[in-house]
Amino acid sequence: MPTIQTHRKQAKQLLRWHREGDYSLGEKVRRLERFRALTDSEVLALRFTLGLAQEIVAVEAGYRNWAELKAANAETPKTPRPLAGPPALKNVVPILLVRNVRASADFFHRLLGFEIDFLHGAPAFYGAVSRDGVCLHLRFVHTPVFAQVAALEKSLIVATIETSNVQGLFEEFDARGVDFAQKVAKHPWGGTDFHVRDPDGNVLSFVSYG
Repeated sequence: MPTIQTHRKQAKQLLRWHREGDYSLGEKVRRLERFRALTDSEVLALRFTLGLAQEIVAVEAGYRNWAELKAANAETPKTPRPLAGPPALKNVVPILLVRNVRASADFFHRLLGFEIDFLHGAPAFYGAVSRDGVCLHLRFVHTPVFAQVAALEKSLIVATIETSNVQGLFEEFDARGVDFAQKVAKHPWGGTDFHVRDPDGNVLSFVSYG
């Protein structure tokens, strides 16, 4: 169970998001009934205090207010922290830089068969798509600089996605009218892959080995 120190850190993070103009704050603030109708821009224009941040954290944790959360934490018996094992990496999520998060998510859904997991913001500035356990995040930028560099370099890709049937997947994408930066090719290093270019110029490799 999170400690009161954890909740305090969460409240300070909300203050930092407001100070930095992070639109992620909108979703948090709208958890309070009186702010339910505010847009992300209106949320950032609020006079955002520590008390308001603490109230949001309390409501997220299932309490009516900060005082109730503190009281509940005071009554919770302290349990020893388990010993940490050696650090292990668990997963990696590529983040694609795109000019229009919603349009990019629609591209992955309509042409590549991904599900749209979430879109944050109004308009969306961050989102995620996934297929068969593979997840890609999408982040808004005014100019996708990496894609510009990729256009000048040969085979510069932003992510490699392994598939069980590269030929079958290529045929699926081809039938949907996908723009290929490279069609199916077998390489001396043992992989067979093809490359897909998204609307922002990001190139993804889909590969099978052996």
